Amino acid sequence: MDYKNLYFSGHATLQMFKRKIQVEEVVEVLMTGEIIKDYPDDKPYPSLLMLGFINKRPLHVVLSTDKKGNCFIITTYVPDIKIWNEDFINKK
Repeated sequence: MDYKNLYFSGHATLQMFKRKIQVEEVVEVLMTGEIIKDYPDDKPYPSLLMLGFINKRPLHVVLSTDKKGNCFIITTYVPDIKIWNEDFINKK
């Protein structure tokens, strides 16, 4: 994926700080991860849930993009094995 501009919501920034997730890790997921869920009806822009692995640690990134190619990071987190199957793609 190629994004002109990358923006982090206040929520995403706070959660990244709390969860010790670095900007570079989010960018790595955007560049090498896979889209596991599509939310085409989200507003103001459609959004996606992506899964990537950083040093074998799973990482979910929720983002939306506008028609100009700007990317807005909504939140990011390490998926909880109590909620997600071992593939971290499907919920239990």
